[in-house]
Amino acid sequence: MDTKTLKHFLALADTLHFGRASAACFISISALSRNIRQLEDELGVVLFQRDNRSVVLTSEGEKFVLYSREAISRWDMIRNELAGSGNQLHGEVSLYCSVTAVYSILFDLFSRFRNNYPSIEIKLHTGDPEHAIARVIGGEDDISIAACPATLPRGLAFQPITVSPLVFIAPAEQTDLDLPTIAPNSPEEWAKVPMVLSEGGLARNRIDAWFKKMGINPRVYAQVAGNEAIVSMVSLGLGVGVVPKIVLENSPVATRVKILDVQPALQPYDVGMFALQRSLKNPLVNAVWSLVGES
Repeated sequence: MDTKTLKHFLALADTLHFGRASAACFISISALSRNIRQLEDELGVVLFQRDNRSVVLTSEGEKFVLYSREAISRWDMIRNELAGSGNQLHGEVSLYCSVTAVYSILFDLFSRFRNNYPSIEIKLHTGDPEHAIARVIGGEDDISIAACPATLPRGLAFQPITVSPLVFIAPAEQTDLDLPTIAPNSPEEWAKVPMVLSEGGLARNRIDAWFKKMGINPRVYAQVAGNEAIVSMVSLGLGVGVVPKIVLENSPVATRVKILDVQPALQPYDVGMFALQRSLKNPLVNAVWSLVGES
């Protein structure tokens, strides 16, 4: 069975850009376009609306995305099941995490994984960890790495990897009188401090709850996506931020910021791996999952 066409379709569905999709598939743009047209002819429907400036999935295309992901997953499962336990596992596992997780977690994991499973290909996507759970639930990725929420969605499995404190950070050198060199002592002092915070997600929920508990009306200077961006903005002297310590430790501008001793401390992050419980029956996904458990 040839699943290449389905993989080409999914690459375009994920990127909505012929150039990036063709590069990811190691084929030319014209070959990718020809494959998509042939697939549409076989199905008798239009999967993408495209013009010179945009590519958009049709409703039929969105339905075919679900089929394609399931078909590839089931093909990998049955191929490895029929091959028997005496042979190497073959196939692809899709993993989503932040850039920080690549440096701090995946380096060691990938080194051991490649030795144990040389024929499994890891398809890595990076981005805001706040999207990690949604991408697994939506079938965009088999596995993701992020902080565990207070309530785990139904049908989702979580395996802890590490714990990271959630810390307040300020510029290492004071460039603005409103930016403290030590933690403010009162709600009135806190209210003067420009804050650089996440747009939403777990970190924002915890800092908002902390401000409310302390009776502080924060001065939010900027709301950004991604913890790495918060560290960069704080290093430039734009405000005080809140990030997982693991992000700070792996930031290229870590020496330009410092941690404020704020009490009471925020609840730390439980960082780990997510997968759908039913996906753990897939030997490829289970191979990654088990390797983390062993470590």
